[in-house]
Amino acid sequence: MRILLVEDTHDVGEAIVRRFEAVGHTVDWETHGDAASEILDFTEFDLVILDVMLPGLDGFEILRRLRQGSNAVPVLMLTARSEVDDRVSALDLGADDYLIKPFDFRELEARARVLMRRRSGEATNLVVCGDIVLDRANRSVRVGKREVQLKRREISLLEILAAKPGRVFGKDELLDQLFGFDEAAGANAIELYIGRLRKKLEGAKAHIVTVRHIGYKLVSDAEH
Repeated sequence: MRILLVEDTHDVGEAIVRRFEAVGHTVDWETHGDAASEILDFTEFDLVILDVMLPGLDGFEILRRLRQGSNAVPVLMLTARSEVDDRVSALDLGADDYLIKPFDFRELEARARVLMRRRSGEATNLVVCGDIVLDRANRSVRVGKREVQLKRREISLLEILAAKPGRVFGKDELLDQLFGFDEAAGANAIELYIGRLRKKLEGAKAHIVTVRHIGYKLVSDAEH
């Protein structure tokens, strides 16, 4: 999904971006608290990974402003401070989870999956529509018993559509979720990925429907 990372330690930030982009997520990375807070005022994200100690606004203040503005985006906080009071303060302000540095990146990825899963109301890492099964943990896709090889953005696009079957996603909305601020992409990029995904999912008991002038949705054959 689309993630905002707010982390001013460059080696940590680079490693997190690399890990999440490798499995198909879009990551926007900010190193200054003020800039991050402004971005959150006008951009929607699926997850915010937020360091506590930042130049400008600190993580606690960014979180406080988020929740005061009724923004319910899941927030996973990172800190080098292990005091219980800090963890309690973050959770009371509205953080969804808390990870102490140094941490294992596999744990960070697992905690992020839990928060994304919780937001979409799912109990497991499996996203199912018809006989299409997407495993968020290992980024694999099956159609029935057949494994389908998808590239990272194709998996991300399928994940968006399959997590809310029947919901129509506009091209602009899909662009926002698949591409970050630094990536130039037009509406034809979405058409290209939709076309590739349809071809690879041929024979499935669910298919992508074009809603003219609006966007796309994934529906199972059982719903027709």
